[in-house]
Amino acid sequence: MKVHALMTTDVGTCRPDTNLAVVAHLMWDKDCGFIPVVDAAGTVVGVVTDRDICIATATRRLLAEHIAAREAMRSPVHTCQTDDTILTVLAQMKAFKVRRLPVVDKTGALKGVISMNDIVLAAAANKGITPAAIVGALAAICEHQAPAPVAV
Repeated sequence: MKVHALMTTDVGTCRPDTNLAVVAHLMWDKDCGFIPVVDAAGTVVGVVTDRDICIATATRRLLAEHIAAREAMRSPVHTCQTDDTILTVLAQMKAFKVRRLPVVDKTGALKGVISMNDIVLAAAANKGITPAAIVGALAAICEHQAPAPVAV
């Protein structure tokens, strides 16, 4: 199965200068926890997750409306393309420990988002994705990372 068959195409996006309060509102409206950050040409330059917003506001002690997406976004961005297979996507999610990937064309322009939710729902509908492939990817994604050493 290919990404284009499962990806979400009605994706909210923001610009690097969009404040995190607007990004959080967009997440609420789109019922998601992940917003791609795009430049003026529509090229994906980063992503902001709901977790990124929480960490940014807590560590800066600022309201979300005073923090730009560029200050909290993750970059570089791991992406996939519409003709990639779901097994390729699961391998990328596993390798990069992410639950969602922006789907881009060859120029880097956003075409949609593929999420673990999309893949799990497809598996539940018997669309050829094995539970073992999903569990293997989730196990790697959820694996705790060793804490960074503290300088003394």
